[in-house]
Amino acid sequence: MRTDPILLVGPQRSGTTALAGALSEALAAAGGCFTINGKLLYFLRRWWMDTDADGQHLRSDEVSHSLRRIPAQGAGAAAWLERAHTALLASARRAAGHGTELSARDEIRRICWEAYGASQWGDKYNEYLLDLGWLHATFPDARWIFLVRDPGETVASMLAWKRDKPWNPEGGPAASAKWADWTSRWLGFRDALPHHRRVELDYAELCAGRHRTLSEVVGVDLGPFLTNFRRPTHERPSAPLCPAAHAVRRQLVHLGILSGHRDQQPG
Repeated sequence: MRTDPILLVGPQRSGTTALAGALSEALAAAGGCFTINGKLLYFLRRWWMDTDADGQHLRSDEVSHSLRRIPAQGAGAAAWLERAHTALLASARRAAGHGTELSARDEIRRICWEAYGASQWGDKYNEYLLDLGWLHATFPDARWIFLVRDPGETVASMLAWKRDKPWNPEGGPAASAKWADWTSRWLGFRDALPHHRRVELDYAELCAGRHRTLSEVVGVDLGPFLTNFRRPTHERPSAPLCPAAHAVRRQLVHLGILSGHRDQQPG
């Protein structure tokens, strides 16, 4: 069983949650643990820092509270949350006793090992796109899955999303600009990874059942777990895009990441 983590990222409303659900079930069946919006690394990035370790004060209460506020989903998520809480407390106690002798990065890796277990593990969280460099430095052996959906469809979904997400743009230009920015972050990072540790997926291709490369990278046959991964029967009309989104979309098509199944007009 491989123990290098799997990190699933992609712009919001790209199908990452649905894919994460399939991964969670598949890895659980193989003895692993994959969380959906676990966010543990996102919070550790902000609270588990060397300056805090030097002060012998790692903030386990803040991270634990944040994890519980909107709990992770996925197979075994409740048990994972309890293990994460225990691991956070143990790390804070080590910092209180060792101070400058302790490396925050080493502690982060240890917390994840204790929370997820010594087996195949991973997490999906869209906001990991904002911390790609840090994540790569902390887990240089991670395997990455990038899922993208045609931006016209993605932006339409963003605009139709429930309004209790204050960070979700309300207008088409802002929504497509956010999609372009987040997707560009992956495009600027991808070459740091060898081909065998990354897989880039088009939502439409995945819905069509083309997941062989994904199964190879994950190391588990995902076919039985992706049977319900299908495109909606009635899709929303494609939303207009800002010039930056058109440019990023063309780059995705050029790289072979996006199939280019929609004939988008230049903006």
